Amino acid sequence: MKNDMQENSARQLPEEEIDVLELVRKVWAERKLVLRWCGFAAIVGLIVAFSIPKEYTASAVLVPETSSNKNSLGGLGALASMAGINMGSMSDADAVNPDLYPDVVSSVPFAIGLFPVEVGTLDGKLTTDLYDYLKNHIRRPWWGVALSAPFKALGWCISLFREEMPESDGTNVDPFRLMPDENRIVEALGHRISVAVDKKNSLVTLSVTMQDPLIAATLADTVMRNLQTYVTDYRTNKARNDLKFTQQLYDEAQHDYYSAQQRYARYMDANQNVVRRSVRTEQERLQNEVNLAYNVYNQVAQQLQLARAKVQESTPVYAVVKPACVPLRAARPSKILILGGFVFLAFAMAAGWILFGREACARFRQVKES
Repeated sequence: MKNDMQENSARQLPEEEIDVLELVRKVWAERKLVLRWCGFAAIVGLIVAFSIPKEYTASAVLVPETSSNKNSLGGLGALASMAGINMGSMSDADAVNPDLYPDVVSSVPFAIGLFPVEVGTLDGKLTTDLYDYLKNHIRRPWWGVALSAPFKALGWCISLFREEMPESDGTNVDPFRLMPDENRIVEALGHRISVAVDKKNSLVTLSVTMQDPLIAATLADTVMRNLQTYVTDYRTNKARNDLKFTQQLYDEAQHDYYSAQQRYARYMDANQNVVRRSVRTEQERLQNEVNLAYNVYNQVAQQLQLARAKVQESTPVYAVVKPACVPLRAARPSKILILGGFVFLAFAMAAGWILFGREACARFRQVKES
């Protein structure tokens, strides 16, 4: 029984090899057709590759300050760091965790804050704000313009029969209620700005993709600074509110102390040579008021200094590992990849037509004629 199975498998193996070789021979016999298809696909691929506008990506890498508790955890902190677990964020629950940076950057208020950023192209031919650049100066491939033309014409016809909505210029934007143009710009920024967080090394990478290298670098630097400002404002919010309240108490205590001093001085000037008991009693009362006001003033002054130090202590520090710079090469499209994809697809279609498509069409004709 085993000998029969071995003989059958031995017979099937050369048959399969012969079938594969036969398929290769069929394709090779029609190599001129395959070359014509691949040549046509190469021309189409080159047209497509050069029709897609270039995109440049600028990136910046920074390390945010996190409250590390490795000393308190001992060896556990080192083991957690090796495993890629960030234990530093556990001791600072009121701060924005770096894992939330992508959500912060993609939020509507953050994107709206980028609308008035002034940008300029590398050739110096255009200088405008980011909102106007994304709305009116982004290039698209020719087929995108051709496909969108009917929809624009339809929208123009519909606008004749309904009330036209006012266009936005990117100023005085209401985050709660965005206009259609504003919403499109916010979505475009969400696709062009990305944030990657390396939990193991605590590195935050900001990447911005634009059709101009200078605009990409400018926006990457702006996003980095705006993110730093956002996190700083969040972490120091309570400390700044405490400082503001302490400053008010300090001003009131200073005013009360100076007023008590003035009352005591005026009373002493008016009663220099008077030896009445009532005068001495009033003098002691005013002196006590001055002493009490001074003690309060002194304590509040110390609290004010502590509040200022608390604001400075709560302010995070960022180490910029890699600042944003103007990219020299386009990140996309990859012309070689597009060309190779079109040629491979043409080869696969030509081989499929030679091996299966031609016979299938011939059989279909025979069935139709019969």
